[in-house]
Amino acid sequence: MKTDRLISIILLLLEREKISAKELSETFEVSLRTIYRDIDTINLAGVPILSTPGVNGGFQIMERYKVDKKVFSASDIVTLLKGLESVSTILSREELINTFVKVKSLIPSEKANEIELKSNQILIDLQPWKGNPNIQLFLDIIHAALREQKLAAFDYFDRKGQSSQRKIEPTRLILKGNSWYVQGFCLDRQDFRLFKISRMAGLTMLDEPFSPRETPPVISDFVEMMTKRQLTVKLLVHESARDSVMDYCNAENITPYGEHHFIALMPFIDDDAGYNLLLSFGDRCECLEPPEIRDELIRRIENLSRLYRQSPA
Repeated sequence: MKTDRLISIILLLLEREKISAKELSETFEVSLRTIYRDIDTINLAGVPILSTPGVNGGFQIMERYKVDKKVFSASDIVTLLKGLESVSTILSREELINTFVKVKSLIPSEKANEIELKSNQILIDLQPWKGNPNIQLFLDIIHAALREQKLAAFDYFDRKGQSSQRKIEPTRLILKGNSWYVQGFCLDRQDFRLFKISRMAGLTMLDEPFSPRETPPVISDFVEMMTKRQLTVKLLVHESARDSVMDYCNAENITPYGEHHFIALMPFIDDDAGYNLLLSFGDRCECLEPPEIRDELIRRIENLSRLYRQSPA
């Protein structure tokens, strides 16, 4: 990562009028000796860096090497910074520092306050409030496998809970809704597959490199398949569940019904995840139509009732 660090130091010096060796050392988590060697390397490459000794000293690039930063607007830079923050959960600290330094070097000094204000107006945090603690660990492993082009192995559980051992050539991470997936070429199935990370167990990166294959489209067929399966359910919802339902239903599809209820027309997939979602609303939501979905909900509720009426094992 030395080359990346050298580029980042140059861009940081372009951004700042002067910066000390100690601050550079702390930013990039390397020794002062390494920083001085990096500065010598940059000088040898033809970028003139001036060194000022003393308490207020530091390094600076000669003014004639400063670049014009006005090619990017404040909105452009805010968009870049917010995008970086949103993916910070899957970037290593060194990658994140280097990229932030490069982007921030584009900020004209006269626009720094404006950009800081706009950056603080939006917060993108993809980390869930709670959930599977393995997700972040597995994201790190998959990201490393993608970067180093090495195979990944894991146990995978399908929708019915049946497990199988898989070995894949990972090609991309995908965040769909609030769930992470990895797309990769499955050596067991000899085809590209999509795996939900929360259904993985025992994920490891193998010391087996692979040559990249031609990557298929970004799961457009998956989106098309889910769209074809989608239908609409008519729900009678208590006002206390409005926020929960609004996460899945447009405001135009909600109409008042009585004093404390409303009717919602919500998109629905006829599978376990769809039924579990409706049941998660509890007694604050009743499915009115279509009748076959209502009947299936009744069957599942009755099965659950029988389970809890039995004596504990």
